[in-house]
Amino acid sequence: MTDTGNGAPEVTAGAKLTPEAKAAKFAELAQRIRGMQPEDAADRAARAGAARAEASMAEAPAEEDPTEEAPEPGGSEPGEPEPGEPEPAAAAPVPAAPVPASPVAAAPVPARVPAPAAPAPVVSDRQREEVLRATVEVLTAGGAPADLAAAAVAALGEEAPARLREDPWAVLGLPGVRPEHADGFARELLGAGAGPGDERRARALVPWLLEQAALRGHSALELAEVAVGLDRLRMPEPATAIQASVEDGRVLSFQEELTGPEAHAAGGDEEDEAPTRTLLALAGLAMAEDSLAEKLLQLMATFVPGEDAEEAGEADDSEHAEPGAEAAEGSAQQPPAAPGPAAWAAAAEAASSSSATALIKAVAEHALVLHTGGEAARAEPAALVAAARGLGLRAWAATWTDQGRDSLAALAEAGAGAPVVTLAELLSGAAGPGRAPDGTLALDLLVVLDAPLLDVDLAAVVLESLADGTRLVLSGDPGQLWSAGPGRVFADLLAAKACPAVASRTPDFGPIGELVSGVGIGELQPVEAPDKEVVILTAKDAGEAVHRAVQLLTDSIPRALGIPAEQVVLLTPGHGGPAGTRALNAAAKARLNPGPGRFGGFDPGDRVVDSPTPGVTRPARVLDGDATGLHLEYADGSHRTVPPAEAARLRHGWALTVHQAVGRRWPGAVVVVPEDAAQALTRQWVYTAFGRGERHLSVVHAAGPALVQAVAERQAQSRTTRLRAVLAENAASAY
Repeated sequence: MTDTGNGAPEVTAGAKLTPEAKAAKFAELAQRIRGMQPEDAADRAARAGAARAEASMAEAPAEEDPTEEAPEPGGSEPGEPEPGEPEPAAAAPVPAAPVPASPVAAAPVPARVPAPAAPAPVVSDRQREEVLRATVEVLTAGGAPADLAAAAVAALGEEAPARLREDPWAVLGLPGVRPEHADGFARELLGAGAGPGDERRARALVPWLLEQAALRGHSALELAEVAVGLDRLRMPEPATAIQASVEDGRVLSFQEELTGPEAHAAGGDEEDEAPTRTLLALAGLAMAEDSLAEKLLQLMATFVPGEDAEEAGEADDSEHAEPGAEAAEGSAQQPPAAPGPAAWAAAAEAASSSSATALIKAVAEHALVLHTGGEAARAEPAALVAAARGLGLRAWAATWTDQGRDSLAALAEAGAGAPVVTLAELLSGAAGPGRAPDGTLALDLLVVLDAPLLDVDLAAVVLESLADGTRLVLSGDPGQLWSAGPGRVFADLLAAKACPAVASRTPDFGPIGELVSGVGIGELQPVEAPDKEVVILTAKDAGEAVHRAVQLLTDSIPRALGIPAEQVVLLTPGHGGPAGTRALNAAAKARLNPGPGRFGGFDPGDRVVDSPTPGVTRPARVLDGDATGLHLEYADGSHRTVPPAEAARLRHGWALTVHQAVGRRWPGAVVVVPEDAAQALTRQWVYTAFGRGERHLSVVHAAGPALVQAVAERQAQSRTTRLRAVLAENAASAY
């Protein structure tokens, strides 16, 4: 065997298994997993609720931005949170509602040994210093950066030094550490004992592969994909490694029956038994997806439509009316707490559009309703909330951003008193209806806009915050980018057909709306733009693309269209590269606000994006800075001082990734498509990027025919999830 440089010897050709032998081993492993003792779904859901309740009371660590390159351990940006991440579920202190037994069928998962106890917390400053010092010694002895000590103590507690010595591959769970780094660390500490087939290495690599998949949006992976990943990492016995991770409870396995095109691709026949696949998922993520499915079905199962006042009142009148007492004719009638079909029908007929009428009628009869449409269709959820409140229901709408909140409130024509909040405000209690005594949100109808941005964790928190019988409407544009976190909740609900879906017939008008609509059906065609609403330019390379984009931002758009540079945003696929956000922001700052970066790399007048909590990206402007921190002014006129310790989360904000821009729009948008992004382009990305401009859109691309090909052929990056299958299996009984 030869050393591959990452601690895993390369097996000689004679020792390698043939593809047929590998396939046989994986088939045998899948069969063993099927034979393991299944766990009851209700137990899983109860454990999920308890775990999420505990997590919701604690501060969650920032997740990695999937658009950011993974930093090397001890690199220039250790532990730096990236703006544009989804807000993690634990950020909101949400009490978990009790989850009763549900009709969801139990998925076969292995009986698990108890998980390792949580790391003992470091309780004093002196103790923390001692533990940090000891951890630094271990990391240094293994050749790892000392900067990882704080993260190691946070993850492993006061036992971090001992845990790292006993199991060097535990370092793989720290930010930025890759398998080759962990292998090198283990070699330094264990010497010849650090073999590639070490059980500790096996137990660390399987969860790491699933965590990397979660960063790409997967909530689960097929067993064969995990096995291939282990094979690439020179794991001698991938099947054994997978089985060990399943048995110790860090990874759960599920059997999923394939249907439709997937079954056909797998070689299934209508007369044969349906083919299945084995999925692996991180335990916490799997329980969150189970909890989400449980609660969705529970909402539908516990929903009871209202009755008309006359029908419901007959029994009450005969039983409770006092002799001789008659209601005064023409006396004021209180809106019913549970309006019946007639009341809903009247509200629907009064709606301003046929799509709003259809939405109101669907909500009248169902607990869970999906609503799809573009920007103009947001008027329909606003009409629904107004109609529901007119019927006496406690109805609220929640948006992804403060800009979305303000624009929806304007549609509702209720000003500052509109029942519209951001999702973060709703879950944290900063605004909204407040909580009922049982901890659930005190409302009867919740409309969540920008629903495609919900990942599995956040969607589960939202559902756990709703009382039985609450109506829930998830509204969004199915063509836009999915969540930055794992899952594709909105798309899975649409595909499962577990509840009514109302498609808006309200189009987005104008040249930008026409262009975006064409992209949505796979066509990138020229549009007539007499007032230069849409301009598409080509560039020979990334350098020219940056030059043209900054020229549009600083000169062409303000001069020709009267849109100030402060109201124009530059959008690009990623942060790195010759035309990423870093390069674009550096060029924009040099033109618009040159300076030495006196305050942590920023100067007064700089545009920045602030991420006060993961998943919340707020554009702001630097006013000044001093020893207390950077003083920022936000678009709504509010002010905030960011302490020096938190300044690392700020980024210059002339240029953003499209993932950071979701949920917001600008009067002018310049989309930059460099040549090195050609393979990553999808119709979904182009659709979302082009829709960020309200009055003007410029596209500067150096990707050649790849842009047209992406729109026509690559709809979206695929994601493996379990939610659709669980819901589809139980949809017949619920809807």
